[in-house]
Amino acid sequence: GPALCLDLFCMFQTRSLLSVFEEDAGTLTDYTNQLLQSMQRVFGAQNEMALATEQLSKQLLEYEKQNFALGRGDEEVISTLQHFARTVEELNALHTDLASQIANRMVFPVVQFREKDLTEISTLKEIFGIATDEHEAAMVKYSRLPKKRENEKLKAEVVREVAFCRRKQHQASMQYYCALNALQYRKRVAMLEPLLGYTQFLGFCEQHDSKRSFVAQLDAEAESMRLSQRELLSVEDTVYMPDHDLVPINRTLIQKAGYLNIRNKTGLVTTAWDRLYFFTQGGNLMCQPRGAVAGGMVLDLDNSSVMAVECEDRRYCFQITSPTGKTSMILQAESKREYEEWICTINNISRQIYLTDNPEAVAIRLNQTAIQAVTPITSFEKRAEGSPNPDSLLFLMQNQNPRIVKKATTVPEPEDLIAPGTPIQFDIVLPASEFQDQNRAGGRRTNPFGETEEESSSGADDSLLQQVFAVRFLGSMAVRSGHTQEVIYEAMRQVLAARAIHNIFKTSESHLMVTSSCLRLIDPQTQVTKISFQLKDVTQFAAHQENSRLMGFVVEGRDWSEGAEEGQPSFSAYIFESNTEGEKICYTINLGKEITEAKKDPEALAQLMKSMPLTNDGKFLLLESETGEAANGGGQEDLESEA
Repeated sequence: GPALCLDLFCMFQTRSLLSVFEEDAGTLTDYTNQLLQSMQRVFGAQNEMALATEQLSKQLLEYEKQNFALGRGDEEVISTLQHFARTVEELNALHTDLASQIANRMVFPVVQFREKDLTEISTLKEIFGIATDEHEAAMVKYSRLPKKRENEKLKAEVVREVAFCRRKQHQASMQYYCALNALQYRKRVAMLEPLLGYTQFLGFCEQHDSKRSFVAQLDAEAESMRLSQRELLSVEDTVYMPDHDLVPINRTLIQKAGYLNIRNKTGLVTTAWDRLYFFTQGGNLMCQPRGAVAGGMVLDLDNSSVMAVECEDRRYCFQITSPTGKTSMILQAESKREYEEWICTINNISRQIYLTDNPEAVAIRLNQTAIQAVTPITSFEKRAEGSPNPDSLLFLMQNQNPRIVKKATTVPEPEDLIAPGTPIQFDIVLPASEFQDQNRAGGRRTNPFGETEEESSSGADDSLLQQVFAVRFLGSMAVRSGHTQEVIYEAMRQVLAARAIHNIFKTSESHLMVTSSCLRLIDPQTQVTKISFQLKDVTQFAAHQENSRLMGFVVEGRDWSEGAEEGQPSFSAYIFESNTEGEKICYTINLGKEITEAKKDPEALAQLMKSMPLTNDGKFLLLESETGEAANGGGQEDLESEA
């Protein structure tokens, strides 16, 4: 029959099988109780027969002691009754012995099986449940560890607690699984041994070899499980530590299963995280609550999008969004490997690879393409002449080398520009459900970053410059420097590489408005400002040196986490793909900065206005609007980035 796996790394795969074994154990317990009642009834009847024959024998002997008034001539009757009494005594001895044999050979083994084996299962299940609850509590603590304000001492304590609880749960689960596995053999012996003993005593059958065979199987299986337990428990404590995976990341998966934390809204502004078991089935994401035998569908993954997100200062968060954008969920993995494998798996499923004839081969081929996209920059410069068609989308993705290294000694290392492992945000729009909550009940429209339209448009009326560009936001990330163009080029390379490796190609068109005071990213459908930056905070901007449609800029902010009175300066790079040349956007931003500086000197401003064409209302005229009908909110669709 089937057996429960004892390996720590495949315990998740035993979840459904465990419920089957537990259901089988419950059914066996109920049947054993009913069987025991029937056997006890047989024993009671046999014991009553022994008592009845004993009483009958005594009663037959009592005839002689009766003082019958007409008792003369009863000698023959008395002799005959005494003979019957001896015969009944012999029957009584047989019935007494049979009752004893029934108690020892039939009733006692079933009682022992119930009290020892079935009670052991119940006890081990309770211990396993307690260990599981302790592990869940430890994982909740670990999931809450802050990502930005990291406390190494606290993290080390929580990691040790998780490792201890995991080892304890692993040991309890192995004992429980071993008992459930052994029960499959013991129940055969427990069911057949009583009846074989009973029928052998009655002489209805000869000695049966089945019991010896089952006992030999049970001993061999028990010894095998003891060896497995000893081997599995001999591993080092590092195996039980979270985020300490020695197994390499597999980006070609088309199915995945494991525990994730899901973010649920419990009120208008409050949220809760629940740790549940998720798995993929075909093109669906399924969830199986604890204690349930089967799972239910949570989300259809076909054509969905998935991306890494920053959420409540938690590690390893990612968001899955339906193709329509109306349904989304934020999940949290427990390790970097799980985090990346879940994202890659959902991306593979969303592209419907599982419907192809050979999905594994297709996934491997796509993964190889994505790996080329994150090849170190030096390898791009040495590309062979027989390279793929430069007009193809994948070739463009693989060759987004934003830096041309002129002198190796003058180019900063990527680690000096951007910290290794810096997360990338691929969208700046909150999930649709949260966005609707913020704008419900006809209130004033507010963007997801807390700025109202009135606030973000302050100063727009007296602006001498207003130019709108149709752009697609590709990603943003924290950077270490804000005053060199190399940091923008490196951010471009990492954002494009991350989009390639995670198969994220779809982007939404937005309008980037450049004024003499700020930069605003506007939703063309709702005209809501998604995000706004003061022009004085834009420290650097540049267009891609090879792909003219790529551009980016760096914004300076303040990091208050260190507790400094004025906050430490922090920098973030924002990367866009435009419908026009990125140099035009950079030129407009530069002009806006010049206007800002010229405003301080009326003569300089007048000279600048003379050198540039103006519109009828006195604003600088740069070029015709490129947004067309999209400016009116029409034709908004998810597009695939050509970057």
